[in-house]
Amino acid sequence: MNLQVGIKAFLKNKEGKYLLVRRNPEKYKDVGAKWDIIGGRINPGQGLLENLTREIYEETKLALEGGPQLLCAQDILKADFHVVRLTYLGDTTGEPTLSEEHTDYGWYTVEEMKNLENLDSYTRKVIEAGLVL
Repeated sequence: MNLQVGIKAFLKNKEGKYLLVRRNPEKYKDVGAKWDIIGGRINPGQGLLENLTREIYEETKLALEGGPQLLCAQDILKADFHVVRLTYLGDTTGEPTLSEEHTDYGWYTVEEMKNLENLDSYTRKVIEAGLVL
């Protein structure tokens, strides 16, 4: 079994809304065009926050402002791999410029995210646990 570490972030703007991005269904054929938060797998040898900052910039060209807060750790278990997903909360300003990994974005309140169809199930679990306010 392949073990991986993933880092994700709920990015909050000055209006108190959170950034969600829609996955590109051509790139993510196994999960489709789900809404999710920014993130990805770590590069071994780099620290977690360095990886998180890199992923945010690569996918959105946004900067993480200040120190992020670790919200939770989740297990993603599949037949051939195990991902430990660390989810953070951080602040940002500006509007994203998306990479080819995503086709759309939006800024949402917690209530709007709770009612959003096609939301990534692991992201939904963090929201429904009340970890994002």
